[in-house]
Amino acid sequence: MTKSTYRNTISSHSIIVVSQEQVFSNLSEDAIILDMKSGTYYGLDEVGASIWNLIQQPKTVEEIKKAMLEEYEVEPEQCEQGILALLEELAVQGLIEVKDEATA
Repeated sequence: MTKSTYRNTISSHSIIVVSQEQVFSNLSEDAIILDMKSGTYYGLDEVGASIWNLIQQPKTVEEIKKAMLEEYEVEPEQCEQGILALLEELAVQGLIEVKDEATA
């Protein structure tokens, strides 16, 4: 799937599940993810690491947004756009799975 395909399929009700074929480590406030399939490393900044830590258990996008709004001073629309952008990238790289709430 391309990034634009995920943009149409990730909604506030989507459930985000971390792929089983990766490992991660927190480094100070950042995180490093290793995709075991490709051997590729990915780095996340403080906000991305917070989201990554949240989704270690399946969460809806709405639950992620609520947690981020409690932790950071950001406008709700900007928060949601940032979350969706990160989740789209993680999905394209195969690091997460996006499930429709109805099928989960």
